[in-house]
Amino acid sequence: MLIKCYLNNYNGVIKATLPSADSVPCSSRCRAQQWRESAPGVPAARSSPLNSNPRALYQHLIPVSICLKMAANAGSMFQYWKRFDLQQLQKELDATATQLANRQDESEQSRKKLIDLSREFKKNTPEDLRKQVAPLLKSFQGEIDALSKRSKEAEAAFLNVYKKIIDVPDPVPVLELAQQLQLKLQRMHDIETENTKLRETLEDYNKEFAEVKNQEVTIKALKEKIREYEQSLKNQAENLAQEKQLQLHNDYAEKERKLQESQDSMSSRLEEAEHKVQSLQSALETTQAELFDLKTKYDEESTAKADEIEMVMTDLERANQRAEAAQGEAESLREQLSLSNQSLQLSSPAKADPNTEQAAEVASHSSLEAELRAKERETAQLVEDVQRLQASLTKLRETTSSQITQLEDQLSSKTAILKELEEKLQKQADYEEVKKELSCSEISRVNFCTTFSLPQDSSKPLEVLLLERNRSLQSESAALRIANTDLSGRYAQLQMEFSAAVRTSAEQKELILKLEHDLSTIQTMSSLPRPDADGSEVSNMGNIPEPVKEATAMFTGSSHPELPPGQMDSLLSIISSQRERFRSRNQELEAENRSMQQTMQALQSELDSLRADNIKLYEKIKFLQSYPGRAGGSDDTVMRYSSQYEERLDPFASFSKKERQRRYLSLSPWDKATLSLGRVILSNKMARTVAFFYTLFLHCLVFLVLYKTAWSESIGRDCSAFCAKKYADHLHRFHENDQNL
Repeated sequence: MLIKCYLNNYNGVIKATLPSADSVPCSSRCRAQQWRESAPGVPAARSSPLNSNPRALYQHLIPVSICLKMAANAGSMFQYWKRFDLQQLQKELDATATQLANRQDESEQSRKKLIDLSREFKKNTPEDLRKQVAPLLKSFQGEIDALSKRSKEAEAAFLNVYKKIIDVPDPVPVLELAQQLQLKLQRMHDIETENTKLRETLEDYNKEFAEVKNQEVTIKALKEKIREYEQSLKNQAENLAQEKQLQLHNDYAEKERKLQESQDSMSSRLEEAEHKVQSLQSALETTQAELFDLKTKYDEESTAKADEIEMVMTDLERANQRAEAAQGEAESLREQLSLSNQSLQLSSPAKADPNTEQAAEVASHSSLEAELRAKERETAQLVEDVQRLQASLTKLRETTSSQITQLEDQLSSKTAILKELEEKLQKQADYEEVKKELSCSEISRVNFCTTFSLPQDSSKPLEVLLLERNRSLQSESAALRIANTDLSGRYAQLQMEFSAAVRTSAEQKELILKLEHDLSTIQTMSSLPRPDADGSEVSNMGNIPEPVKEATAMFTGSSHPELPPGQMDSLLSIISSQRERFRSRNQELEAENRSMQQTMQALQSELDSLRADNIKLYEKIKFLQSYPGRAGGSDDTVMRYSSQYEERLDPFASFSKKERQRRYLSLSPWDKATLSLGRVILSNKMARTVAFFYTLFLHCLVFLVLYKTAWSESIGRDCSAFCAKKYADHLHRFHENDQNL
């Protein structure tokens, strides 16, 4: 133990001797401060001016000297020192010095502790052990001395560099100032060169000015000649101007006379043209008035017809969409209810879609009447759909409640059976009764082991087997209770769905009431005076409701100019709101349809699982009925699953299944692949279609290739026979004499 402690302290001394990058407390900076104070010739403040010799820094910083040699001017030196960041380097050196001082303190403490431990080791260790450990301790001591020497040399070198660098001022501001001075010097040099150039230019100008003074006499003589030439040119120009003026005056008088004549003729023509224009203008105004009247009438009729056509087309499209949606929903509900073995069948009357040719004859009153009848039938159909959905929801609720009650009855019957079995076990606790039923119990044990795949251990007595069976039945009872709770939760969920359906039905009733209110508002608009349209007299309009009649009158009537725009806007808002209600109702019905499909799928899966569980329970009932002393009563629920249980236990079916599996396993891999491919193709309609057309395409391709090959061979034979015949004819015709020779 002492040796281990001693070696651990040696390792601690080695770690303390070497420099580390651990965190250093602030109190250990005193050693670094002592190093800075002991440095000779170094000022104490870092912010002092640049008064130290920078050559000492160049001698100890090789990258600095290399960069200074490479720097050719103050700008490069400034950039280098700015990148060098002397202040950051001084901070890092200061932190390193603080860490070294802290490490020295730790090393001294570790060394003292090591000395104490070595003394204790020498006192408490036997002589033999000391002799064995002595070489190891000497090697450790030598290594520690070498490490200490190396660390001291490194610290001395670092201290030397640290003393010379720690208080060196940053030359970046001075170099920046020098760079600015160099730029100013460059500008002054440029100014001096420019000044010399300006002096030379001034001397040249002075020389030219002296030469100009000598040429003033010549300039005066030339000016006199220029004046004479100008006077002569002026006289000539005046003479030419007078001549041109006379000529232009004569030409202008001639042109004025011709222009007056043409103006007189044009004025007469203008009067004639004005008379023609007035007559044409009057004719144009009359034709424009007639055209405007015709256009207004045509626009009124076209807008009225277009509005009627648009209204009827939108109603037709909406009716078709609702009919298709209702028919699809009825079909889906019928399929879902047939899958859940319910006897409810929806009979959706076929909706008579309006003929597409009625769009072209929408202007006629008979087609409009048929459209209105279709609208009335559609409204009645929507009410019937709502009632049908309510009935289907009620039926679904009844079926689910009946299933839940059946399951609860089955659970209660199973619990009653368990209680009876427990009472029977308590009654059969007597040894004599057990001995009498021993022979029967051996047979029941064999049936029990074969039925539930338990090991036939003859060493176990009947009591142990019955106790095990009782425990298994109790666990099954707990599982059935859990299933009962699940069914209760499902029943609550169905209750919530039913309440949601009731709310939906209430919303539908509100929508119907709102629609009736809108139709009543349309009926109130019928009090306005409107002219009758063409063909509006119909004898069989008595069976149509009043709101529909009013809507018909509004649609068939032309655009009346006396109808206020506010009422037309209200009519459009009613129609648009009705469209939005139908759209929202359609979306709600689609969502309800999807939810009902999901519910039916969940119920179907739950029904399948319950059917499988019931078959297993029937199997257990058969096992329990094998005990004597209890008459097995026949129940409808039990008899319903007896046939399925017997089908599962049919030996011929199991043998045929095993034989089929054996034959399948004995097939080769390619036969298995062929069989699987055939099953896939035969099980899918799309796969059967693709396989049929693919086979047909391959046969056609093979027949085409064979036909082309046979045709090419036949053509080749015919060509060869034709060529041979031609060659024989040629020989017979032209070379017969040569053969005779």
